[in-house]
Amino acid sequence: MYEELRNEIISLLSKQARLDGRKPEEYREVKIETGVSRNAEGSAKVKIGDTEVIAGVKMEIMKPYPDSPDDGSMMINVELYPMSSPEFESGPPDIYSIELARITDRGIRESKTLDTKQLCITPGEKVWMVVVDVCTLNDSGNLFDAIALAAEAAMEDAVFPTVENDKIDYKHKTDKKLPMRKKPITITVYKYGNNLLVDPTYEEEKVYDARLTVSVLENGNICSLQKGGDAAINTEDVFKMIDLAKAKSKEIRKLF
Repeated sequence: MYEELRNEIISLLSKQARLDGRKPEEYREVKIETGVSRNAEGSAKVKIGDTEVIAGVKMEIMKPYPDSPDDGSMMINVELYPMSSPEFESGPPDIYSIELARITDRGIRESKTLDTKQLCITPGEKVWMVVVDVCTLNDSGNLFDAIALAAEAAMEDAVFPTVENDKIDYKHKTDKKLPMRKKPITITVYKYGNNLLVDPTYEEEKVYDARLTVSVLENGNICSLQKGGDAAINTEDVFKMIDLAKAKSKEIRKLF
């Protein structure tokens, strides 16, 4: 079944077409909505076609790590809800959810988007920990890009809670935003035979040869790369995939 599907997708791509009528380099409609949770310090919901995820930011006070006494920290978690796909099961994080979280974390962390120095309260004693939880509502393909967009949008929306007598009052928020300095956009490019596409559907994701997730900054610099899939990617393909990711990042960036 998958072999027939793959052959059909490749045949269509050779004609610059796809199963749902889009062109290979065309995204489905992308929607970003912030402030969707009353209780989170920041939140966002992202839809890419029928794929939908929600992200929330919670902030905690912790002791800094010994090797970075004046740096706050960040942690990203991804929960794949069974209601969003028949392939997801309840229980501890599986390999896929861990990969989704790590790729999103790497794009934000390596870009130095979050100024961790400004998360320091008392050097060596107290710093802020920013925890971003992303949950899937519906998986219709391209969770890599949707989750990365939701996490960053939620962080952009976040404000600090109030602190009284060294205790956090989560019911009352300040107007102080998270110290965000840059805005990386994460784009995943998929390879099928000799063809490339972005924003795959659920069916297209089943039969790709390789993928490359690229996080791109405003000036076009790359801050992270992550290869996936069983097939190898040669140097020429890598540069083509990066160029396509850069071009699409400019389109998605306008939504912010």
